[in-house]
Amino acid sequence: MQLLSFLLIYPLLWLLSLLPMRALYVLSDGACFVVYRVFGYRKAVVAGNIKLAFPEKSNEERLVIEKRFFKHLTDLLFEFVKSLTISNKEMQRRMTFKNLEVIKTAYDNGQHVNLVCGHYGGWEWMFVLDQFIPHDSIAIYKKLNNPYFDRMVKRIRARYNTLLVPTNEALSQISSRVEKKQLTFCAFNADQSPNPNKARHWRPFMGVETPVHTSAEMLAKKHHMAVIFLDIQKLKRGFYEARFELITDTPNHFKDYDITDILIEKLEKQIKDEPAYYLWSHRRWKHRRENYA
Repeated sequence: MQLLSFLLIYPLLWLLSLLPMRALYVLSDGACFVVYRVFGYRKAVVAGNIKLAFPEKSNEERLVIEKRFFKHLTDLLFEFVKSLTISNKEMQRRMTFKNLEVIKTAYDNGQHVNLVCGHYGGWEWMFVLDQFIPHDSIAIYKKLNNPYFDRMVKRIRARYNTLLVPTNEALSQISSRVEKKQLTFCAFNADQSPNPNKARHWRPFMGVETPVHTSAEMLAKKHHMAVIFLDIQKLKRGFYEARFELITDTPNHFKDYDITDILIEKLEKQIKDEPAYYLWSHRRWKHRRENYA
């Protein structure tokens, strides 16, 4: 059944990806109406998350964020589809990077890098970064249930030789490369929701106390890795700019969890500045301290 689903859907996705972006955004507008107005995909989850994060806003203000988010969400979907066939030149025009010297400095200093971002802006197009950096790249991802679509996603994201590693294999894969002295660049999402029973650190995220992943910080301290935050801004429809900010190249000078707290604060600022571009359909607050007291 999984193979049949893939064989039926993949040709359609590939044909869609051949369309120009302007045509895809027309389809995105139609998809947004269907997703939001007709089916109400995760509408309650989105509304609930926005209310949790912005209790001080009025219902009308939260509704504006909700509507703009769904428009952004369907754009992301069609941008991902476009990734199947988009040219390298077009991708570089639409996803630009600033302050790349931050990563190159780490490489020149013989230092591994942990890059951290959130599910914000155009994070799905981050894979184009790999052609601009000298390190060997590893990206941590959550495996899809359908193995055929999982391979498709891996092929898209590994287009520039990034090694995609499932979450449960990440620590061993990264440590193995570091021990072989292969200068490694690792990409983490700061806002994944860890198992609350195994979480080492709880802290407020958008005012709601919740468990947070500390893997990026712990790995950085273990292997003396530079920690860099990636701030992705949406300039306009289909165009993104990513800027690198060095958090530290001496991670062991920080107390435990201080680096993690800084990274979460950076992501919070992004969200507060422009809330519509955060992935509100993600069940980020499914584990809250109030439920584990």
